Amino acid sequence: MSAEIISIPRANLHEQVAQRLRQMLVEGRIAPGAKLNERELAEVLQVSRTPLREAIKMLAAEGLVELVPNRGAIAVALDEDAIRHTFELMGGLEGLSGELAAQRITDEELAEIRALHYEMMAAYTRRDLSAYYRLNAQIHRAINAAARNPVLAATYDRVNARLQALRFRSNQDGEKWKGAMQEHERMIEALSKRDAAAMREVLAAHLKNKLDVVLGQMRSPVAATARKRRKSAE
Repeated sequence: MSAEIISIPRANLHEQVAQRLRQMLVEGRIAPGAKLNERELAEVLQVSRTPLREAIKMLAAEGLVELVPNRGAIAVALDEDAIRHTFELMGGLEGLSGELAAQRITDEELAEIRALHYEMMAAYTRRDLSAYYRLNAQIHRAINAAARNPVLAATYDRVNARLQALRFRSNQDGEKWKGAMQEHERMIEALSKRDAAAMREVLAAHLKNKLDVVLGQMRSPVAATARKRRKSAE
C-alpha cells in the first residue's frame, strides 16, 4: 500500500475518504483479502479514524469490504464460483442496459459518450491504466443512464461494485486490453446506429471476455502463490 500523503477536502469528508479507499481497492493497492489497517490508512489519508470508519462502513454496504468480528474490515476476495456467478449476472445487466440505451439515447448523450471514448483512447495510447479505467467506468455508467431505467441502474451499481477491482486487473494483459478497446469501438458504432440487438450482443460478449481473463489470472501460478501467502498470514 502506497505511503503517499493524500490531501482530502474537509467537506463531505467520509465520502471523499470512501472514494479514495475505493480507488485503492480497485487498483490493488489494498489487495483482496487484506485487512484495512486503520492507523496506517488514517496516516496516509491524513484523516481521523471517525470519517475513516464511516467510509469503511459505506464500502461494506457496497460489498467491497467485509466487517469481520475481532478482525476488523477485510477487502473482499471473491472465490471462482462467486466471480463466475457475478459476471454472468453483470453480463445480463450490461446487455439489457446497452439494448435500452440504443433505443432511448439522445444525440447529446451519444456525443458525450463519444467524447469520453476519445479520451479513453488517448489514455490507452499512453498506457495510463488508471485514467483508462476511470473513463471506461464513466462510459459504462453513461450507457446505463441512457437506458433510463432506475431499477436497472440501482441493481447495476450494486453488482458492479463487487467487480471493479477484477475489471481493472483484466486490462493488465496487453492483448486483452487491445481487445477491450476494439469492443468499445463496436459499442460506439452500435449506439450510433441505434442498433439495440448489436449493442446487447457486444456488451454481453465484453463481460464474457472479462470473465475469461479474470479466471485465467486467478488460475495462474503467481496468483495461487499469493493466495497461499495471504492464508498463511491470517
